[in-house]
Amino acid sequence: MLPDPRNAALALHRFGFGPRPGTIAAIASDPQGALVAELDQPNAGKVSDIGLWSSGTANRNAFEFNAARLARQRLAARREAVAKEADATLVADKLAVATPPAPRPQNPARENFFREAQVHYDAAVTAEIGLVERLVWFWSNHFCVSADDTVMAGAYEREAIRPHVLGRFADMLLAAESHPAMLIYLNNASSIGPDSVAGINRNRGINENLGREILELHTLGVRSGYKQDDVISLAKAITGWTIYDTATTPDHGGEFLYFPRMHEPGRETVLGKVYDDTGIEQGRAVLADLARHPATAEHVTIKLARHFIADDPPPALIEALKKTFLDTDGDLLQVSKALVMAPESWSPTQAKIKHPSEWMVTYIRAAGFTRGEAHRLVPALNRLGEPLWRPAAPKGFGDGNDDWLDGVGHRLDTANAIAQNNEDRLDPKAMLETSLGPLASAETRSTVDRAETKQQAITLLLMAPEMQRR
Repeated sequence: MLPDPRNAALALHRFGFGPRPGTIAAIASDPQGALVAELDQPNAGKVSDIGLWSSGTANRNAFEFNAARLARQRLAARREAVAKEADATLVADKLAVATPPAPRPQNPARENFFREAQVHYDAAVTAEIGLVERLVWFWSNHFCVSADDTVMAGAYEREAIRPHVLGRFADMLLAAESHPAMLIYLNNASSIGPDSVAGINRNRGINENLGREILELHTLGVRSGYKQDDVISLAKAITGWTIYDTATTPDHGGEFLYFPRMHEPGRETVLGKVYDDTGIEQGRAVLADLARHPATAEHVTIKLARHFIADDPPPALIEALKKTFLDTDGDLLQVSKALVMAPESWSPTQAKIKHPSEWMVTYIRAAGFTRGEAHRLVPALNRLGEPLWRPAAPKGFGDGNDDWLDGVGHRLDTANAIAQNNEDRLDPKAMLETSLGPLASAETRSTVDRAETKQQAITLLLMAPEMQRR
């Protein structure tokens, strides 16, 4: 087989995070085979969790920090009030009050967020190609939560997404919907069946948010035939899916809890099928059927093809992915292989604009750096409109070119800053060959060659269309 450096470069940009030094040549003999080999690697998608907290630990540590901080604030206010009202001779005695332990100078939740972010970015920067990490990012966005609502966002990606990224969709669906981060983000932790013991005693009812988003975003998709009654029935079926309260259960606070007293009693009907009241198994049974529904297969495979290939994916590609999904009971490894082996996935046109995060990782890899510092990447991506684990809505970050086209101009400031800070250690012409090689157009090569300064050449390379697109 003759080497195919152009398709090798295309594979690294379209399915991975762009080339590192030597990777175009390394996979040129069989680009598709290299992608499949990465999917078949043992423990693909797994990362080391050394030094990282579980979701429950993150929740408990944040709770304790916030409780101590609140106590100190209230004590300070009390002391100020005493100082204003008391006779000067009594002030010292009145202020001799027990003081809660001083909180750590840094918020532990913030520190943990950056540890999680570093692991997240390191996995992308150091990957040989990056296809598995791209899939992790895709599914993490599909089943998104927000770090604005929960301190568990990083742990959620490690615990609910990574173990199943090449497994069964049904398993990932259950792991995501029952994870404490999702139960908090979409308010199911406080959802109570109105006719349950807790609902009657508290005069409380269900919250439909998670039930609705499971149907609309995570499985069937909009306009797939489900009704509002299905939303309500699903929301009732997953009542009782909650978390341990940290204030009253400090050893297990933030962990998943099925609480029968909150579960709506009785049968539920979803999409015409009746589910008996089997407690926690009722909701699990509905999710299992949703995972295998043809509308789910169509919805998620269209999203997958749209993410990697084009805003309007070829119908033949969608049909191939959908058939693989249904034939293999949602085996995401086989679906991913079908994606990279399909001839429709190899159009020479780079049709998709990279997300800001992908573009930044592409630069880091092209430069030959072994790491991108999370403390720099996170604020940079905040400015570029893709804050890590902070989508604006439950549908996640947009995946169409229109979602990112207007922001491409803002990347120029970032490219300028990169060039200014790194011109002494980067060679723009060598970087062009590393990152683009045969994909570089004559116009891009000429633009870089004619740049007046090294800094300008780096900036122009980073802003080249071939660097901005997959």
